Formats: sequence, C-alpha cells, structure tokens
Amino acid sequence: MNKIEHIGIAVKNIDDSNELFAKLFGEPQYKTEAVESEGVKTSFFKVGNNKIELLEAIDQDSLIAKFINTKGEGIHHIAFDVDDIEAEVKRLKKEGFIVLNDIPKKGADNKLVVFLHPKTTNGVLIELCQDFF
Repeated sequence: MNKIEHIGIAVKNIDDSNELFAKLFGEPQYKTEAVESEGVKTSFFKVGNNKIELLEAIDQDSLIAKFINTKGEGIHHIAFDVDDIEAEVKRLKKEGFIVLNDIPKKGADNKLVVFLHPKTTNGVLIELCQDFF
C-alpha cells in the first residue's frame, strides 16, 4: 500500500455537506459524480496532499443508505492507493483478510476498487484503489 488515497464520509445530503466542507477547507469540491452501480453520489475535496470523499445514497437500498440508517453520518471508510490491486487482494487473502469483492470494480474518481470486510480490520472498512485508465 502506497498511501492513504482518501477518507470516505457518509452524508445525508451531499449539497449541504459540500457547503459545510467547503467552508471548513476553504475551497469547494473539485469533482462530483454518481456511481450508479453503488447507488451513491460522491464529491471530492483536496486538503493538502489528501482527499476527502463525501458519499450520499441515491438508492435507499445502497450500502451507504444502510450505513447512515444504522450508524448515522460519519467516517465510512479509509482508502489506500495500491499499484497492483489484484496482487494486493491475493496477498491480503493469504493473510486471512475477508475481501468483499474478489474482482475489482470501477469506483469513483477513475479508480478500480476492492473492499475488505471490517470484521477482519478492527471494525474499519478498508478500500483498496488503483488508478483506472
């Protein structure tokens, strides 16, 4: 794993949250996009060399909707940048981690993504990200 790629925050209303975080960071989001396959709308902020991703459910059956309904708004996941997502999945499975999606899927911000089950990572949802061209 190279670095923290971003921290994902689940929000109820992305427009209101974009205003809030723009005030907090002193700059507006640089990108907003829907990820239909996940039932979410996302927006990204840059804070120095770091990124924050806001996630709003656009499908009430989505994982983000379920997360917000049970836990409320807040940190949803930490994403790590990797060079070879398939090799990293293989390595982590050998180490005993449970991978939620064995095959990388297209995520937001031109990334291929895989998630690790929180019960194998001390309750933290971990996302692996690789640039997708």
